[in-house]
Amino acid sequence: MPRVGLISDTHGYLDPQVRTHFAGVDHIIHAGDIGWPSLLLELQELAPVTAVRGNTDDQPHWPETATVTLDGRVLLAHHIVHPRRPMPTRWRQLARQRPDVVVFGHTHQTFCETIDGVMFVNPGSAGQGRGGRPRTIARLEWTPGTADLAVTFIELGS
Repeated sequence: MPRVGLISDTHGYLDPQVRTHFAGVDHIIHAGDIGWPSLLLELQELAPVTAVRGNTDDQPHWPETATVTLDGRVLLAHHIVHPRRPMPTRWRQLARQRPDVVVFGHTHQTFCETIDGVMFVNPGSAGQGRGGRPRTIARLEWTPGTADLAVTFIELGS
């Protein structure tokens, strides 16, 4: 069963609990607002990482959009996505790349909904607390050969 760690909006802070919750994942997707490049190196100690640039990131070599195919599933990451009202360019991209899952961030709020056959997931914000919202990450899992995708949101303690 493939397991993917989903994280976003760390803003330069990697909570030590992430290591525990992402232990044994096959891949990690960081959906932007990473902060320090060294944060990605820390995540790479756990599993291969696909990361995209967020609106507060100043690393021009980080891509705006990235896709990774794992065990037959196409996962697309982009920082700012409006699942219920995507921009026309984003819909064209989705139609062209046909992802199974779109991982995004920016809002600092968890989200998981399947729209037109595509699962949209926002793992929330894993960075230091802001606005009294819980800090969260997520895990995505599936059984190969089935249509089932399961997302588990994980709240990070204080």
